[in-house]
Amino acid sequence: MDSLNAADAFFTAEELASKAQKTSRIGIATVYRFLKRRERSGKVHSYLCGRRRLYSVKEDSHCHFTCSKCGRVEHLKLSKIDFIKDAANGKVCHFQLDIVGICNRCLKQLNNDRSYKL
Repeated sequence: MDSLNAADAFFTAEELASKAQKTSRIGIATVYRFLKRRERSGKVHSYLCGRRRLYSVKEDSHCHFTCSKCGRVEHLKLSKIDFIKDAANGKVCHFQLDIVGICNRCLKQLNNDRSYKL
């Protein structure tokens, strides 16, 4: 599937199907079967993001920061976290990391509210 090579860093099955449908008649079920086979062979990697499955052809890690106050989710590009791969007892191809805290916007609001203690 040529559309896989043209895919962004992270993509959904629906996005891949939409690209593939521009050049051929292909159904979403076929795309899901294709992605499952590629994932089993290690050529595609999958992640969970906001209750959605994302895919990537790269061995990139997928990291989020979620604010526990407002619920906003921010994708993080972490460059110096490969020590996690070294800590594993085996070969790590990718990982997903979810960090929970309070975002700067909410921290400012909380600091202005003297009744709230961090």
